[in-house]
Amino acid sequence: MDGALEFSTRGNGLYDITARVAAVLPEDTGVLTLFVQHTSCSLLIQENADPDAQRDLMAWIERLVPRADHPDMAYLRHRSEGPDDMPAHIKAAHLPVSLSIPVQHGRMRLGTWQGIYLWEHRDDPHFRRIAWSLR
Repeated sequence: MDGALEFSTRGNGLYDITARVAAVLPEDTGVLTLFVQHTSCSLLIQENADPDAQRDLMAWIERLVPRADHPDMAYLRHRSEGPDDMPAHIKAAHLPVSLSIPVQHGRMRLGTWQGIYLWEHRDDPHFRRIAWSLR
C-alpha cells in the first residue's frame, strides 16, 4: 500500500508526525518506508518524552551549520532564497530524508520513547509532502 501525507510547518523546528503516520497504516505487517520529498527538511526517529532532547538537537545542528549570514559560512554561494536556505540543504544532506520502520498488524514497532519527526530546516512556514509505502 502507498500514499502521501501533507504537512504545513510553522518554520524551523521538529514536528511530531507519529500519530498522523499511524493513522494511515492498514492492518498489515511489513516495513513502512517514509520519504520526504523536499531538499531542505529531514525525517528523524527521536526521543518523544523530554522536550529538552529536541531543544538540544536543534541547538547542536545550529552550531554545526549556522545560517549563511554567520561569518563562518561566508564561503556559501547559494543565497538566493535567504540566509537559511543553503544551510537547510546542508542539514538535509547530513540527516535522514527517509526512514524504515517495522509494522506488525498495523502498528509501528517503535520503542517506548521514540517518535517520528519532520525536521523543518527553513525559517519560514512551508508545505511538506511525505511519501509512504508499506511492503
